[in-house]
Amino acid sequence: NNLFPNAQPTDAEREVWDQVDVVLKDAKGILDELQAYKGAGQEIREAIQNPSDEALQDQAWAAVVPLVGKLKKFYEFSQRLEAALHSLLGALTSLTYNDPTQHLEREQALAKQFAEILHFTLRFDELKMTTPAIQNDFSYYRRTLSRMRINNVPADGENEVNNELANRISLFYADATPMLKTLSDSTTKFVSEHKNLPIENTTDCLSTMAMVCKVMLETPEYRSRFSSEETVSFCLRVMVGVIILYDYVHPVGAFAKSSKIDMKGCIKVLKDQPPNSVEGLLNALRYTTKHLNDESTNKAIKSMLQ
Repeated sequence: NNLFPNAQPTDAEREVWDQVDVVLKDAKGILDELQAYKGAGQEIREAIQNPSDEALQDQAWAAVVPLVGKLKKFYEFSQRLEAALHSLLGALTSLTYNDPTQHLEREQALAKQFAEILHFTLRFDELKMTTPAIQNDFSYYRRTLSRMRINNVPADGENEVNNELANRISLFYADATPMLKTLSDSTTKFVSEHKNLPIENTTDCLSTMAMVCKVMLETPEYRSRFSSEETVSFCLRVMVGVIILYDYVHPVGAFAKSSKIDMKGCIKVLKDQPPNSVEGLLNALRYTTKHLNDESTNKAIKSMLQ
């Protein structure tokens, strides 16, 4: 992918790179599984409509238990992703270089991994938004499990997910964009844990990445070098991802006058794409950012996102 021509890790980057690489290797499989997730809607409906038919209850339970195993796996992956992001931010914002452009140029392998995490995150959330079966399956699982507990029925699926974990998984999927929320929380936590690190180190790293993506997307001679539409959508997702993280971490957010991100330019780039391809990303800016609806946000920006 042409964003990072020299994306081989240097010796200095190697340790963090290896750590993150292990996580990213599993990302594609997670997306494939989520994309193929069909849910147990049919079995659940039949079980609920015929409560005294034991065979149908058993069928629904048998259909839901393996799905809950998948949902648990996705949730656990979000925890691994959060740890990976933490290591990456540590490296990309450290005081080794004077400015974020130097970091991103000299640590292209890490910058590329950061971009890949953002790309995965936005793709995961786009798929999750179009899979309402997830919450339906999980709440059926919890209701059935608590009924089995009351009736002292041994549940073969119970060893999968204990109550405390079930609460956390429920909260995770209750969010419209669960992976983005995980990353935003993680970035916010990173900044609050590194009090000695100027907050600009983190926000400048994010705004620089947003700017790089925007320039690549709006400049014809860069754009023509993109190997495929895949690269375009990669770039768009990364741009939106860093904007959202910036908006969470920066004290006044991405939409303020003093923001280092050219929001009008970024939204214009999104709006110049075929509409069906970017609706999910525009929605992410509308509903997942923190400061869009602030009084201080430029009216023109608000109306662009209406």
